[in-house]
Amino acid sequence: MRLIFKILAIPVVLVLTLTVWLCAALLDLSAFLLGLAGTVVGLMGLAVLITYSVKNGIILLVIAFLISPLGLPMPAVRMLGLLQDLNYRLRDFITG
Repeated sequence: MRLIFKILAIPVVLVLTLTVWLCAALLDLSAFLLGLAGTVVGLMGLAVLITYSVKNGIILLVIAFLISPLGLPMPAVRMLGLLQDLNYRLRDFITG
């Protein structure tokens, strides 16, 4: 019975492996692009903070933090790590 589960888990591992690779590549690309956008918005926030309005400058700085790789993309990194952990556990089940 355990052999049947191992055989059924092999396609799941293949799909998970491909999904993790694709998501990691997309996450890397999005982190780069959002890092650039966060930098631009952050610099605009500093300029607005100094020259125009403190409230609007702070709002732009918060938006810059949220779109930076340390902001909202971080939960995506955590979810990708959990998916990769599931993939490794299934691999261990198949080989063990």
